Amino acid sequence: MPSASHGPRSSSVPRLQGLPGSTSLIGAGRAAMSPCRYGQQHVWTAVPGSLNRRPDFAVEPGPGQESVWDYPRPPAIRRDGRLLEVRDGSTILARTSRAYKVMETASPPTFYIPRDDVNFAPLEPSSDRTYCEWKGTATYWALAQNPGEPVAWCYERPRARFEIIKGYLAFYPGRVDCRLGGESVKTQPGRFYGGWITSEVVGPFKGEPGTGHW
Repeated sequence: MPSASHGPRSSSVPRLQGLPGSTSLIGAGRAAMSPCRYGQQHVWTAVPGSLNRRPDFAVEPGPGQESVWDYPRPPAIRRDGRLLEVRDGSTILARTSRAYKVMETASPPTFYIPRDDVNFAPLEPSSDRTYCEWKGTATYWALAQNPGEPVAWCYERPRARFEIIKGYLAFYPGRVDCRLGGESVKTQPGRFYGGWITSEVVGPFKGEPGTGHW
């Protein structure tokens, strides 16, 4: 997404450090990047000082909150150990404490769930395909009872930097009921986007009116 047209300003708020329910940052900073190893995966970590400066129009985060304008681009990935649940009515579609959180400038985070923690019985593959400049080609899953509207997406063959979420599913809040640490998740504005808005993130968010150039 293009950078916002407003001039950036420096902020003293720590960037991507000590956030709730998370462990190590394994994504990429906006500018400089440094290779490292995570298990058997080759990943990228942000070099200190390379992350975003928050623009003037961004909401100032309070204690325990994150600004999506502090997230890097290309996106960062971090393991998130909080309980994450996805339901369609009374049917549990996914339940995990092993999700990966993907964070990209201006968007609420998305959460990727390992296949072993997804209930595929109510789901069926969709013919939809989209392409992400960072992750590659996404495939989609829909509820069998409503095959025309995908509720989740997946990168079966992600680009090397995002190999760690290969085969994981991410769900659209608003199309299904998503909860993070017991909190009900709000959907990101815009039909295409699947970010998870909770009380811990502040925007403004990509997808809101007037943000098409972000």
